[in-house]
Amino acid sequence: MLQSLDPTLVTLAISLMGAGAVAGLLAGVFGIGGGAVLVPVLYQFLGILEVDEAVRMHLSVGTSLAVIVPTSLRSYLSHKKRGAVDQELLRNYMIFVPLGVLFGALLAAYISANGLKAVFAVIALVVAFKMLFGKESWRLADDLPGTKGRSIAGVIIGFFSSLMGIGGGVMNNTFMTLFNRPIHQAVATSSGVGVLISIPGAIGYMWAGWDKAGLPDFSLGFVNLLAVGLIIPITILIAPLGVKIAHALPKTVLSRIFGLFLIIVAIRFFLALNGS
Repeated sequence: MLQSLDPTLVTLAISLMGAGAVAGLLAGVFGIGGGAVLVPVLYQFLGILEVDEAVRMHLSVGTSLAVIVPTSLRSYLSHKKRGAVDQELLRNYMIFVPLGVLFGALLAAYISANGLKAVFAVIALVVAFKMLFGKESWRLADDLPGTKGRSIAGVIIGFFSSLMGIGGGVMNNTFMTLFNRPIHQAVATSSGVGVLISIPGAIGYMWAGWDKAGLPDFSLGFVNLLAVGLIIPITILIAPLGVKIAHALPKTVLSRIFGLFLIIVAIRFFLALNGS
């Protein structure tokens, strides 16, 4: 995968580090691990390197989850210092989010690349609609459900987030706001959800892709260590800046930006389904 200081590879490496900067910023602003940016970027990057289409999407998702580990942890600690994280909800998630992640990683070993793209795009559009057009009156209840409801939500969030290669912010932000929690608290708590998703998710994708044919050099299953090594340092440095921006933005502005961002991501993956 890395044979010489070819100018094309140098350009790609710089592009990956740039993607890491954007991902780190988004991790802080939206409480996500940046996977919604990293997955499509990694998919294109691996395509240029002529990685087999059969494993390219899986490798993008698994590598994204590995990158999210330190990004989410950094973002979570920054939000926690501000006292914005719902620690009780995270304790409820402690077992059930990782359980959902492991189910998702197990399924990823059998699902097609187009299947992963479709899951990513459809969920992103549903959440974007809620963020863009949702009203204050759109509430399922005045507060979060009890332990049973939170446990079920945790499994669902972990399952779909692992299939998308994201840190759970997309799902958890929607869940919390539908139960009358402010977006800023949802964003802060989602950074902690990212930690619960990314660690078992990365391990699960390593296992799911072990000994698979067509993987590039420096890969452990569906996780590419070269990409991880290039992106992680940048995301760690940039994430705290995103946290500052999140706490400075009005609630409505944060919701609208998040929704537009998700629509762009969904369109990119629908185009990929059509072979664009």
